[in-house]
Amino acid sequence: MENMVNVFLFGKKYQVPDNLTIMRAMEYAGYELVRGCGCRNGFCGACATIYRIAGDRDLKACLACQTKVEDNMYVATLPFFPLVKQVYDIETVNTTEQVMMQLYPEIYACVGCNACTNACTQGLNVMQYIAYAQRGDFEACAEESFDCVMCGVCSSRCPAGISHPQVAMLARRINGKYLAPKCGHLEDRVQEIKDGSFTELIEALMQKPIDEMKELYNTREIEK
Repeated sequence: MENMVNVFLFGKKYQVPDNLTIMRAMEYAGYELVRGCGCRNGFCGACATIYRIAGDRDLKACLACQTKVEDNMYVATLPFFPLVKQVYDIETVNTTEQVMMQLYPEIYACVGCNACTNACTQGLNVMQYIAYAQRGDFEACAEESFDCVMCGVCSSRCPAGISHPQVAMLARRINGKYLAPKCGHLEDRVQEIKDGSFTELIEALMQKPIDEMKELYNTREIEK
């Protein structure tokens, strides 16, 4: 017999195996997930969830696809959170700190409460990468925010109304296009992929077990 725990989904109590993620537990309980479930096997940011454990005053945020259930967990999923997404042309965008003042001036109203960092489902130092963006240090902002999955939980907790994921996305785009050194052989490899040179290899890779794919990814050689 599996170890069962009590979880409360949308106000109703269910018993589910304790080795399930929140997302799998919802399916086990009979919910059909047709929206807000993303890629189902990794970080996508579409399944932002808040929960509280009975007897614990803290309200916690997570991604339902990667967080296991706990006994007496009260779960509420978050709908799409409306982030401010400014329109710009990356081909002509200003690459100085002025671009942030023009597009996302609210970042300069940050009060340093660190609620964004505390809420981040990926454990990122969100307030720090916003500080980098304020100074126009887009390379540092891009590095600090690299694992952002755009779930928007940080922005939902921000008293200044900052759209942190969109600020980070702009910094990464500027860094990738204008600041990071050009990698000619990467462009050649992308073209080879488009030409089908690696189709057979890619298809073989897709057939591997998830654990083996994770091991290949985690032990890959990273170019400096």
